[in-house]
Amino acid sequence: MEPIMTNRIVVAKTHIDGAPKVTDFEVKSQVLVQSAQPAGSVVVRNLYVSIDPYQLNRLKSDCSRQRYSKLTPAIAPGEEIDCYGVGKVVASGDPEYQEGDLVAGLLTWGEYCVLKPAGSMFRKLDTMGFPLSNHVGALAISGLAAYAGLFDVGKAKKGEKVFVSAASGSVGHMVGQFAKLHGCYVVGSAGSKAKVELLKEKLGFDDAFNYKDATDLKATLKKYFPDGIDVYFDNVGGAMLEAAIDNMNTFGRVAVCGVISQYTGAGRKAAPNLVDVVYERLAIKGFVAADFMAVFPEFISKACEHISSGKMVSMEDISIGLDSIPSAFVDLFSGGNVGKKIVQIAQE
Repeated sequence: MEPIMTNRIVVAKTHIDGAPKVTDFEVKSQVLVQSAQPAGSVVVRNLYVSIDPYQLNRLKSDCSRQRYSKLTPAIAPGEEIDCYGVGKVVASGDPEYQEGDLVAGLLTWGEYCVLKPAGSMFRKLDTMGFPLSNHVGALAISGLAAYAGLFDVGKAKKGEKVFVSAASGSVGHMVGQFAKLHGCYVVGSAGSKAKVELLKEKLGFDDAFNYKDATDLKATLKKYFPDGIDVYFDNVGGAMLEAAIDNMNTFGRVAVCGVISQYTGAGRKAAPNLVDVVYERLAIKGFVAADFMAVFPEFISKACEHISSGKMVSMEDISIGLDSIPSAFVDLFSGGNVGKKIVQIAQE
């Protein structure tokens, strides 16, 4: 490849404070110097990149004033948008990485990225015989969030009753399968009849319902959990969280992984009945997958075993090409994806 090349990246044209639109983004070109990399830096050709709802929070005008900015700093209009992904090293100034190495970690919404691996969430990738896309979803951060949220935060036990919201999404579909394999009774909510059928017929959920058809969420959950909920894995927040709290058993646990109903500003913020929280002695805990990197080896071992044996299905929704990133991102907030949303930037 030429020492100096043009790199195309997707950036936000403006801060995004409501529901994102494709027109909020643009593709721009930048000059990328590939040769004579500074010591400790590498150039990576991005192959697969993750598309995640939390990135919207970083694009808001008030991000720097919000608590989440401490963990995921604001991204200004025109700046590179980082994300988890898989790529291949094309030039290296770091002796630990050679040209041709497959890597996984924080890349960018671009064709290439220049970064310094030391001290970052970046590693050489052993595919273990799995497709590269699996290492962006089921065998990466989304899968870890499902595993750690269910077992380390939710402390699910065999025989318990588990409710998963946004159950056909990147994290939810993994939560339900881990819970079933652990011997739990599992019900999921999703936003269409097709997704409900997928949860029951392909992923093995005991039952599922379309939340858009539920006129009374509390009554709906009572129907599916007549004996109460032991663990609620929350990806939604808002009214769904309130309804779940109303149906929790004594000493129930709520693992709050995401609150996508509130990211665009259109949803009502949750106001759970705190009397129930007190007298039912409920534990409600928010978490992020990065808190549980210590259990990553355990998670990978279990996930690889289950996927290899066919006991677990990795669902991926893959769009092709850098230019598809804006529409892929927008789809997340209209329920357009099934499973992990990924964009394939280039072939290996």
